[in-house]
Amino acid sequence: MPVNDTPSIAVEALSVFFGATRLLGPVSFRVAAGETLVIMGETGAGKSLTAQAILGTLPKELRAEGRITINGRRVDALSPADRSALWGRDIATLPQEPWRALDPLMRAGRQVAEAHRYVAGLPPDGARRACVRDFETLGLEGSERRLPGTLSGGMAQRVAFAAATAGRAPILLADEPTKGLDAERHARVVGLLAQVPDNGGALLVITHEASVARALGGDIIVLRNGRVIEQGLTHLILADPQDPYTRDLLAADPQTWPKSESPEDGAVVLTAKDLAVTRGDRVLIEGFDLTLRAGERVAVTGPSGIGKTTLLDTLAGLIAPARGGVQRAKGLGRHAVQKLYQDPPAAFPPHVPLERSLRDVARLHGVTWDRVSEYLTALNLYPDLLERRPDAVSGGELQRISVARALTVGPVVLLADEPTSRLDPITQRQTLEMLAGITEDKGISIVLVTHHAAIAENWAHQSIALKAPA
Repeated sequence: MPVNDTPSIAVEALSVFFGATRLLGPVSFRVAAGETLVIMGETGAGKSLTAQAILGTLPKELRAEGRITINGRRVDALSPADRSALWGRDIATLPQEPWRALDPLMRAGRQVAEAHRYVAGLPPDGARRACVRDFETLGLEGSERRLPGTLSGGMAQRVAFAAATAGRAPILLADEPTKGLDAERHARVVGLLAQVPDNGGALLVITHEASVARALGGDIIVLRNGRVIEQGLTHLILADPQDPYTRDLLAADPQTWPKSESPEDGAVVLTAKDLAVTRGDRVLIEGFDLTLRAGERVAVTGPSGIGKTTLLDTLAGLIAPARGGVQRAKGLGRHAVQKLYQDPPAAFPPHVPLERSLRDVARLHGVTWDRVSEYLTALNLYPDLLERRPDAVSGGELQRISVARALTVGPVVLLADEPTSRLDPITQRQTLEMLAGITEDKGISIVLVTHHAAIAENWAHQSIALKAPA
């Protein structure tokens, strides 16, 4: 129940345009103190555009229309400087890409401590103690002195969460706050989010996970193609969705997928024996063995921060192993092993239109544009997206574009680091089914890093669970 009748945040007839094309809206909602609003929908539905429009951080080629009020003050007409002055104090945000929220040159603990000191107003000793408590609560002990670039995606997400909430702003806007987290830490972050309305704050969460929406309750908006499909009480809509799309969204849970049948034994394309993987002076993985055959799909699971991404870098030849070795089959060229990165914005030039990036790759590898277009169509990507820069499309759309780019090269082995963590369940299933089809048709082998146990169990032919060295 709301603490008072005055909405902490009110959005009226919000629309976002790219030129004359409406990407979102009109969308209207109110969230009062003590209330929760969850926005769900497919990748590219407009969930993150809603957050960016509220914060005033839309890419410059996009424009917003409508009325936005925060804590009783209309903000949509404010200057960028006045708008940014609200961040951290009136409204805190946890962006979809945690690395965008963190200073790459500042150690993790200092970033959180400074938020406690300069935003919340704690004295230096109090700020340091609050930072220590945050790191303990979020399972980040020992990471205080690490730079963001040395953290796993899940660890960076938790550091960003601690920094975002340190200022105790009355409104928290969290964009996909649980992506890339293992089950234990996923539940922990959801529990922390639930404390925001319990403590009298207003919570706005963007997610594609029905489990997150159920746990947080409150109200829900279901978006598709920028339009509101359903809106109302979360428990009512999730229990009895009226729109076929909402029903499809809920039915696409990986636990319902059929188990993949193992392929016939193909030629060995990559092996790893007694592999030891380190990051700095930390031993992450020891005694790792893998025999990967043509057309085989292998899933790698394990807690956040255990070294899954570093393992893929080692298999790709980007990092030398501390012990053991990785061997490719004879005749495989330097581009035969391709990696899909967990953080797609970091894999694209930020100021270059996406079509130019893809055409450069096609030209470099002697591939026709028709072939690229086939992959884009298979991934449900529309040509007009390619006119934009990487920061003007959703995280899920950019991840699928990175999949198309990797396939353009014609890899023999694809190392995929959480390639569907940004995708809604429907798009996730479509993308992984498409990858499975290419695996079978072209004999491409895939090593998939995932936090989702059901994907590892049902989509992959074999699953390897990593554990910390004894």
